Amino acid sequence: MPFKSQAQRRKFAQLLVEGKISNQTYEEWNRETGGRRLPEHVKRKPARPKKSRPGAKRKMTALKRR
Repeated sequence: MPFKSQAQRRKFAQLLVEGKISNQTYEEWNRETGGRRLPEHVKRKPARPKKSRPGAKRKMTALKRR
């Protein structure tokens, strides 16, 4: 899996120095990333709105009537 940002690459380098990941893992990720220019940070994708179940509205209105 390639790196998505420079911050992620630095974090993996830190984990490599601490001995928490292997050199092979770091090199694999680095190789898959290639020579691309990476952004400093990647923003999270906005959350998708939840889909309501069919009939959920009917059940709620029936409960309110009681």
